Amino acid sequence: MSLFPATMETDRLRFEAIRPGSLDPVEMYEHVRPDAPAIDEVTRYLRWGPHPTPKATAEFVARAGEAYEASEDVHYTVRPTEGDLAGEFLGTAGFHPDWDREVATLGVWFREVAWGNGYSGERAARMLELAFERLDLAYVKIDHDARNERSRRAIEKYVERFGGRKEEPCATARSRRTASRTTRSATR
Repeated sequence: MSLFPATMETDRLRFEAIRPGSLDPVEMYEHVRPDAPAIDEVTRYLRWGPHPTPKATAEFVARAGEAYEASEDVHYTVRPTEGDLAGEFLGTAGFHPDWDREVATLGVWFREVAWGNGYSGERAARMLELAFERLDLAYVKIDHDARNERSRRAIEKYVERFGGRKEEPCATARSRRTASRTTRSATR
């Protein structure tokens, strides 16, 4: 049994853990394929590129399911619960704990149609609840590509809203790009 909830909600969003049976890989593939609308802009600052085939997406879903069941990490589908986009696949929210260090790293990507609607802040609030209230972690870390001004501004808003600190840019082991890191310590 996973330590992560299978589903979560906020006022406007529904999150469901990605695993076989919870998400049709073909539905996700429609939004991550090489010719998906705005895919180059969506993936510009991410560590992954478009999925070349539906099989690649199915393999991602299978790996995500294995990690979820082992409580290693979780990727959630994000869908709005109201408005013109209600029920549509908007993207994914990642939650990646390092249990030994008591820290979780958050990740997110949204389709362009979801940008500018405040969904990222709503997602961040729910992920902080997961980290601190359910999983009793001490820190949350958010990395982003330093060239991504939109993400930098969003992270600065998170720090203002939820507390925390902004650390100096650093090089990450997974990317040659420069990343900026933000953390928030738990109030215990």
